[in-house]
Amino acid sequence: MMKSLSELGLTAQSGGEARNRTRITGLSVDSRRVEPGHLFAALPGAHAHGAEFVPMALTMGATAILTDPEGARLAAEAIAEHDPALVVVEDPRQALAYAAALFFGAQPEVMVAVTGTNGKTSVATFTRQIWQLLGARAINIGTTGVEGDWQAPSPHTTPEPITLHGMLSRAAKAGVTHGAMEASSHGLAQRRLDGVELTAAAFTNFTQDHLDYHATFEAYFAAKAGLFTRVLAEDGVAVVNIDDAKGMEIEGLCAERGIDVMRVGRSDASDLRVVAQRFDPTGQNLRVDFVGNIYQIRLDLIGGFQAENVMAAAGLVMACGADPEEVFSCLPELVGVRGRMQHAATRGNGATVFVDYAHTPDAVATAIKALRPHVMGRVVAIVGAGGDRDKTKRPLMGQAAAENADLVIVTDDNPRSEDPASIRAEVLAGAPEAIEVGDRAEAILRGVDALQPGDALLICGKGHESGQIVGDNVYPFDDVEQASMAVSALDGAV
Repeated sequence: MMKSLSELGLTAQSGGEARNRTRITGLSVDSRRVEPGHLFAALPGAHAHGAEFVPMALTMGATAILTDPEGARLAAEAIAEHDPALVVVEDPRQALAYAAALFFGAQPEVMVAVTGTNGKTSVATFTRQIWQLLGARAINIGTTGVEGDWQAPSPHTTPEPITLHGMLSRAAKAGVTHGAMEASSHGLAQRRLDGVELTAAAFTNFTQDHLDYHATFEAYFAAKAGLFTRVLAEDGVAVVNIDDAKGMEIEGLCAERGIDVMRVGRSDASDLRVVAQRFDPTGQNLRVDFVGNIYQIRLDLIGGFQAENVMAAAGLVMACGADPEEVFSCLPELVGVRGRMQHAATRGNGATVFVDYAHTPDAVATAIKALRPHVMGRVVAIVGAGGDRDKTKRPLMGQAAAENADLVIVTDDNPRSEDPASIRAEVLAGAPEAIEVGDRAEAILRGVDALQPGDALLICGKGHESGQIVGDNVYPFDDVEQASMAVSALDGAV
């Protein structure tokens, strides 16, 4: 694959048309992966500027450099020595995203994205499942990798543009026609989705998270809103949870651009409305109103919030042209997402164990509240907080667990470079009556041991993750596996 600078929508700073015809054999943001003929994107970073690696990139054979004015200044000496085609723009991240889209060319015919603090993985996965049930070849991209009719690992919830557009191109060539993406705040702020042609986009909710990166709620929300103010085309459709406090604001931003909005939620203002909901030990029944048409739906999913996730997914599929009757007929066949309110084990006395990815105060409270209607006895919760992440949410997570569960155990959850005991102390500040058990495996064992008939244990934080990050090491650890082992050991099965 080879394209000229001009075919990538880029213009060299000097050298005229001859420079713009420079043939590009690939794109790189990591100087160690540069090959002869590559365009190297020297991007500004939180701790360093990519311009520091321009000399290495040029030595490796890069024939073009994409950067901002500061990068051009920092790398001026190496650029003068090697004389590559130099592209200088104010927003090199966005320019790289559009260049990657043009370089790889293909993507599935129908693409959607979903943003929000919680629910992105579930909505994207349910959207993919509905498409598959309707007969389409579909994928979802996000925290759990690329899943569906074409599979691949993904290093980030929203991959950087070169990886993302390479994935989309390979998926399209493999026959995938539909794709649903998670749009993280990091990915949106760093312009990773720019260049993806979206038919529709969804907003789930907005609560505290990632303030270690965005610094303020305003910056965090602005990043999320970018999906609707910048990425989604004006002829696209926005599917918005109108019950969320920020839902009306998202709707207003869409109105400013003339984007059609499908409201989902429980309020009378919703186009797609959950009218009634009834729970049982294995799932829930919904009564749904879609623009005046009533549907009765069975979901084998635990947690009342799953209704909102499923409605958002159904809204996305219908926004892309699917027949509502066919969409609603598929919903009873949806399967829960790995690590999201996932049933891990059942004790001999009937008590159940669930694993969930809840790692924010709102998510912890929501998960516990959502589990309770399915449980006749007590709800026991295990919580922790990650190291090197937003510290302000730690006591709030403890508080959320203490206010909503009957018994709370505070344990470790990816302490990374921080002292695990200090993190636990911050979580315990919000849950002073909680039991402290540093070792996560022991915490799960003690949580399972506390279960009486009719009780349920909710293990929060890691969800689908298969490792515990301590320092620079990642140790194998799977909450579902640990829960299953604990139940087997305590019930005498091993």
